[in-house]
Parts: sequence; structure tokens; C-alpha cells
Amino acid sequence: MDLMVLPLLQISPLTMNARVNSFAVDNEGSSRTSRVTKRSGDQRDLDIQIDQAYRQIFFHAFKVDRDPMLESQLRAGQITIRDFVRGLLLSGKFRNDFYRCSSNYRIVEQMIGRVLGRPVNGEREKIAYSILIAQQGLPALVDILLESEEYLQAFGYDTVPFQRSRVLPGKSVGTMPFNQQAPRYSTYWRDITAKRAPAKADMWQNAMIAPRPAWLVNAPAPWARKLWQNTVTAGGFALTGLVIWIAITMLSTASGG
Repeated sequence: MDLMVLPLLQISPLTMNARVNSFAVDNEGSSRTSRVTKRSGDQRDLDIQIDQAYRQIFFHAFKVDRDPMLESQLRAGQITIRDFVRGLLLSGKFRNDFYRCSSNYRIVEQMIGRVLGRPVNGEREKIAYSILIAQQGLPALVDILLESEEYLQAFGYDTVPFQRSRVLPGKSVGTMPFNQQAPRYSTYWRDITAKRAPAKADMWQNAMIAPRPAWLVNAPAPWARKLWQNTVTAGGFALTGLVIWIAITMLSTASGG
């Protein structure tokens, strides 16, 4: 039986002010807009862009989390920065440390902040993309964000996504960085983890209360087996020491006689 796929809900921005270019003069607090020029062959600029991509998607650039294959393809000009970002979003690192640690609503907030560099446009956008994840999975959301007109106009193919509108005209303090607004873990992950791995006391109590399998009915309890193993081990050490002491005593007596 074929399942009907619901169309993506219509989403509109909360305000048009966020879409208007600022007249403020660029300074050290402005968003970075450096671009990679493949023709220039500037490897140093490319290294900076790669590190920025790791920090934007993973919030850090640990050596163990880097993807040598993606980096080599980018350095060889086989893929663009947008393709590199796509690879990071579909990597096992992002899936295990971010996607599986969040609900669909929260992963939408995380993805919008990382890819489009802005907060979600209200609950409607959050609900629309969460339905998309539930129906088609994470890759569908990655594709629709990276191929959106908003992403292409803001970053194109060769610019690492960044948080937009950090410095607000008319305000002395800009918006809070996204990684501080939406940390990786939340109460949702804490509660889910507690259900999946209860406390040791609860595990011991459940083990004492839960009925034992049929093939273990006549077997000794785990604590009894552990006690027996410790007793045998201690007895073995004592017996070995006794044998060694007897041997030393016999040798010393023989040499004295």
C-alpha cells in the first residue's frame, strides 16, 4: 500500500527586517563573508574555510572528528563548500552526537541555526520541517535547506554558513551566538537517557524483583557466583603461598644439615 506524503507547509518569515541589507559599516564584529576562490589556489584560505565549516556544524574542530576524504575532495576541487557542509551534516559524527540526541523539533532549530544562520521563523516552520524529518529522514531536511533560495542567496556554493545579523544596527549588543542559544543537549535527551539507562540502584532492584529465565532457575545468583569466585581466588593465593613457604623451609633445612 502506497503512503501519501504530505506537502511541506507554507512558511513565511516573522519580519522582513531580517531580509534587508544593513547600512552599517563593516567592522571586526561583522559576519565573515570570506569566499574560497578555487582559481587562486590559496591553500591557507581553504584551510581557514574548512576549520570554519567544522566549527559551524560541530561547534569545534577536533582532529578525531575531521573527515579526510571530504577534505581531500574539497582541496582537489571535486566538491564545493556547500557539498562539504552537506557531507558534515550527513556524517556519523553529526548523526550520533546531535541528531540522535534531539527531538525532531530541536533538530530543526539546530539545523536552521547551523545551515541558514538564523533562528526558526516561529512554530510553523518548526512543525513543517519536523514533519519532513518524520516522513523522509534527516537527508531530506539537509537537501531542502542547502538547495533553498535563502541559502544560495546568503552563502552560495563557496561560502561557509555563518550566523547572520550578529551585530544589529541601533543596538550596542548583538544577538547571542547560536551555540549558546541552542546547546547540543537538553532536558529531552536527559530524560530519554534516564529511561534507556536507569540508575544502578534501580537496575539492582529490578534484577532482584524481575523473574529469572527458566534456564537460570536452578543456577546460583550472580552475587553468589561472584562470592565463590573471590573465595576460590583468595584460597588459591593462600595455597600457593603455603607451598612456596614449605619449599623454602625444606631447602633451608637441607642446606643446614
